[in-house]
Amino acid sequence: MTEKQVLVTGGTGFIAQHCIIALLGAGFRVKTTLRSLARRDEVLANLRTGGVEPGDRLSFIVADLTADAGWAEAAAGCTYALHGASPTPSGTQTHEEDWVRPAVEGNLRVLRAARDAGVKRVVLTSAFGAIGMGHAPNHRRPFDETDWSDLSGKVAHYQRSKTLAERAAWDFIKQEGNGLELATVNPTTVLGPALGPDYSHSIRLIKSMLDGQPGCPKVNTCVVDVRDVADLHLRAMIDPAAKGERFLATSGESLWMVDIARLLKVRMGQSAAGVSTRVLPNWLIRTMALFNPVMKNVAPHLGINMNASGAKAKRLLGWSPRSREEAILASAESLVRLKLINP
Repeated sequence: MTEKQVLVTGGTGFIAQHCIIALLGAGFRVKTTLRSLARRDEVLANLRTGGVEPGDRLSFIVADLTADAGWAEAAAGCTYALHGASPTPSGTQTHEEDWVRPAVEGNLRVLRAARDAGVKRVVLTSAFGAIGMGHAPNHRRPFDETDWSDLSGKVAHYQRSKTLAERAAWDFIKQEGNGLELATVNPTTVLGPALGPDYSHSIRLIKSMLDGQPGCPKVNTCVVDVRDVADLHLRAMIDPAAKGERFLATSGESLWMVDIARLLKVRMGQSAAGVSTRVLPNWLIRTMALFNPVMKNVAPHLGINMNASGAKAKRLLGWSPRSREEAILASAESLVRLKLINP
């Protein structure tokens, strides 16, 4: 049993909670930040759903990525930090700066606090959005960690913010890190078991299918189970080989949305009675994008191969993720089990 302590930012987050479960299971003590202690009981309930009763091995600190208060206390006494929290605009913000500035400044705030507290290594949860966006159709596939999203191309505000925030983190380490180490984990579409009603954006894809959405856009994605994302964070945290490296978190070849729908239809029985395996035509999605903000985000990705490779994490860190099918079905089964599917 180790007494080393790890800071996990944004304890209400889907990936963060699975990281806390993995850390406690590995014998670490954990501090996690919340913008308000009002959500403390919700976090504890989700951890219990995940099979963990943390007791006094988990503590909560109030800290907001948009302000300095609380971050020195959060980092104090920690050997490592896992930083996945990211300020997400409410939807009323439409300007790029509303996304980019909070993401960049939030990363730098955590890195400064970690450096000043003597933290050994920070593992930053970045995103595939910092790797695979904005590229010409003839850009080689699969994407790997040497790729960065091409911001001269068509890149949505969220993916642009993740790209610039990760670049800012690497620049900070190089210029002001003073020995602080950094590794990043760049997950593709994160599926796996939901722990409560506040789950990831990615799991909404599965919920929408189970709730009976009328068909599937022609969108391609890789997937990964959140438990394997958490495992990769721990490996990147402690393995000397991870220092200064980026790691794509992805399991197997990319899939089209209709492939996911077909799997649900075959494997989820009556729970998938409403799942449609119809492929929606691109012209329909583009027309809907004129007045539907969700479809507006989908439209740029129509027909694009988003295949990416997780070979580096397997080779350097011995990472061995679950299959795509396990990740997809774990999401669906958890939504059914937690009664989160519309009747």
